[in-house]
Amino acid sequence: MDTIPQIRITKANSSPVNRDGDYVLYWMTSYRRVTWNYSLDRAVYWSERLNRPLVILEALRCGYDWASDRIHRFILDGMADNARQLEKKRCLYYPYVETHPDSDKGLLETLGRKACMVVTDDFPAFFLPRMISSASKKMPVLLEQVDSNGLLPMRLTDRAFPTAYSFRRFLQKNLPSYILDHPSPAPLNNLKTHRLPSLPKEIMKRWPPASSFLLRGDAKELRALPINHGVTVIDKRGGSLQARHILRRFVDNRLDHYIGDRNHPDMEGTSNLSPYLHFGHISPHEIFHRIAEKESWLPGELDENSRGNKSGWWGMRASSEAFLDQLITWRELGFNMCLNRKDYDQYESLPDWAKKTLKAHELDERDYIYELETLEEASTHDPLWNAAQRQILREGRLHNYLRMLWGKKILEWSSTPREALRAMIHLNNRYALDGRDPNSYSGIFWVLGRYDRAWGPERSVFGKIRYMSSKNTLKKVRVKEYIKKYSG
Repeated sequence: MDTIPQIRITKANSSPVNRDGDYVLYWMTSYRRVTWNYSLDRAVYWSERLNRPLVILEALRCGYDWASDRIHRFILDGMADNARQLEKKRCLYYPYVETHPDSDKGLLETLGRKACMVVTDDFPAFFLPRMISSASKKMPVLLEQVDSNGLLPMRLTDRAFPTAYSFRRFLQKNLPSYILDHPSPAPLNNLKTHRLPSLPKEIMKRWPPASSFLLRGDAKELRALPINHGVTVIDKRGGSLQARHILRRFVDNRLDHYIGDRNHPDMEGTSNLSPYLHFGHISPHEIFHRIAEKESWLPGELDENSRGNKSGWWGMRASSEAFLDQLITWRELGFNMCLNRKDYDQYESLPDWAKKTLKAHELDERDYIYELETLEEASTHDPLWNAAQRQILREGRLHNYLRMLWGKKILEWSSTPREALRAMIHLNNRYALDGRDPNSYSGIFWVLGRYDRAWGPERSVFGKIRYMSSKNTLKKVRVKEYIKKYSG
């Protein structure tokens, strides 16, 4: 039975379903998990409707921007998790990793010729929309995209909201209609179709699946791939099993104190789930379900009279509501922007007032101007900023509050606002595991005025853009241990 809201399903082409095909293909690109996944639900539906086996292709390219050991290893951890979880399921899992640029050329089209139809993920950022668009033109059978990004279907509106407040009002008005909908926690448990023994030999020979050594973390095999080996692997593992462990630890030990601890780097009060959300190793639906379960929450507790308020709408405790505002309002606001503004990562997408004030102060004298290399090496005069940059270099993450200061100082120390934007995108996307994501673009562009308003007094360099300083940050939040931990 298909229980997916139709608004989450988009036909990417007009090709027909081939009822004589050998299998239904799920091309896993963004939601790299086998639970709580609307795309997998849809593939299971087609498999049972057509009485054909299900094949899951999870591929990893090597030619994407900022490809590195760090990003590859995190994704490969997730592929290893999926391989283990699918080993005894009634579907064929096919993990493919490119060994040189474009070695996957022709793979999807070849698989498509033998398929009844193809289901894939609907993700609005990075190179994925272009990849899906290109594939749709070559696919000989129906290709469907399915949205499993957030609690609110992202195609519910074609409007890009200018502020979190305006989006929150829209969300509070429309989410109650979808709050009871969620993907299946275990969609493969009751799959009735038989398992395909293997793919044709000619496919497996030309495009052999990733070796068990690579999936298990063999460093030699990773070094053999044509990616950036200078951005090294971190000790935090990727994958849905690790994501679920981190979620349990956060909900059980940190959630109650989230509202008081989240802005203090010394307290480690955040969830640390953003990389796992970015790579689709965990679903926001599962996170929400876990919090609702802890709160013993029911949909009837929603405040029907709320008008965009940050708190009080859910009918939960303050810390849970504060976290859900980040998980749902702010995160899904980024997806809204990326879907509805194709220039979401371009300077021109900034609000007019922000571009105007930045232009007016573009030639202002700067006390410091740092080249990208100096920023990258965390070699500025500012110990707090250097500590934040070292956290990204070492751990692939940056504390949420310090990410704002990190960006504001780059704006202050760059020769132009456009140079600042280029530096932020490069540093974030190269080193942060949650980079290249709608939510990370929201954070970067917020530094330059997106989702914000004009502030006074007007300042040099910043103009009317919100100002932040290391001096004030040192007064407001606890960072003594943080600076010590990430010292040179």
